[in-house]
Amino acid sequence: MDTLLIGTILHVVAVLLTIVRVMTRPHRDPASRIAWIVVVVTVPFVGIIAYILLGETNIGRGRIARMNRVVSGMPEFPPVEGEGGDGYLAIPERYHHLFRSGTSVSGFSPVGKNSGRLMEDSNATIDSMIADIDAATNHVHLIFYIWLADNNGLKMVDAVIRATKRGVVCRVMADDLGSRKIIKSAHWKKLKKAGVHVARALPIQNPLLRLLMGRIDLRNHRKILIIDGRITYCGSQNCADPEFLVKAKFAPWVDAMIRFEGPIVRQNQYLFASDWESYADENINELLQSPLCAPENGFPAQVIGTGPTMRYSAMPEIFETLFHAARRELLISTPYYVPDEAMQNALCAAAWRGVKTRLILPARNDSWIVGGASRSYYRDLLVAGVEIYEYSGGLLHTKSITLDGEITLIGSANMDRRSFELNYENNILLYDPLMTAAVYERQQMYLTKTHRVTLDHVNSWSLPRRLWNNTLAMLGPVL
Repeated sequence: MDTLLIGTILHVVAVLLTIVRVMTRPHRDPASRIAWIVVVVTVPFVGIIAYILLGETNIGRGRIARMNRVVSGMPEFPPVEGEGGDGYLAIPERYHHLFRSGTSVSGFSPVGKNSGRLMEDSNATIDSMIADIDAATNHVHLIFYIWLADNNGLKMVDAVIRATKRGVVCRVMADDLGSRKIIKSAHWKKLKKAGVHVARALPIQNPLLRLLMGRIDLRNHRKILIIDGRITYCGSQNCADPEFLVKAKFAPWVDAMIRFEGPIVRQNQYLFASDWESYADENINELLQSPLCAPENGFPAQVIGTGPTMRYSAMPEIFETLFHAARRELLISTPYYVPDEAMQNALCAAAWRGVKTRLILPARNDSWIVGGASRSYYRDLLVAGVEIYEYSGGLLHTKSITLDGEITLIGSANMDRRSFELNYENNILLYDPLMTAAVYERQQMYLTKTHRVTLDHVNSWSLPRRLWNNTLAMLGPVL
């Protein structure tokens, strides 16, 4: 038999087997299946390889088994004693379903008696973190997706070392890809030499072998700091200067973080422990059983942690639930907007029913793919009545939602496919008119540095530009 014929037959068989795999994999929406089938059929050999490497959310069986063991071995979350400890009692019934959705993801019910303070800016956030580390007496727990060896990054290194030297147990984790430069630097060695407990989240090790065991681009995108089980931070801030020298032409990076105290800290501690025990050979469950610290008064809040080993579509479901719950006003800031169909429809539906719906995005995105794909959704949003604003004061990196002046969601999750399916994320949902007013005021500040996108402007885009944006959006399910 002719060699070319044999090769053709083998390729056709491989294509058919790959298509069967695409069609039978769970948790794959129809648009994604169609996109991958088109790639597999139209790009010989490369399409099959691309699907094997990138087509499935596979973190590796060994990692999944280890994470499941870690989570199942954790103690139950202790009750918050006293009046106001049950978060539901302080939440109007019309919002209960929002927090039940959050509970269905991470298992955390809303807890009361929390306080929070919105940080002024990126540098103020790092300075506040360092001040809290310098005041720590028992332990410091820290996770960053990106940790750079710049001014703020090295200030953090020095603060953790100072704490370790005075007897504070410091556990530091950074994503192995996002923080690869500092992990491979002398500063990481300096941390270990000083006695800091360090761990790499989702270690890549040998890239070729890693590809055989699971996707290399599944990352830990969380940003968490916990001090003595009393203080935690949540938001979009990485450990870096706002000038973000690795992508300086998009600077400054504009972020928002909230410093929390109260029982919500323990929920973030659980999230940290699940990551730490999965990648470091240390069980810290004892810290999850100590008495809860709670102020006398405070607001209810809930940690929502998502990731590829948790319930599928959890993060977009949270966004969609918030959009559907809005009755008066919905204000959103996100650097990356590449929604699935349900989420796009939910945002349009909010505007159609008369909710004042505003979306703030960067005018200049550090990802040209995401930037183009985002703009492909503009026209439908504008027709529905969504107001779109593009921020020109740097790269707006804040991920925030305020709803009807009472509900806030803040954290690390973007509104794109990576945060939906591929990244581990951490967010906090809270009910508090005062805290929400502070976040809303920050969002209003962002609006002062934007230009509004109009339907006339979008309609004036050239045919090549529209084709380009729509092509990028079509690749969303593949990317």
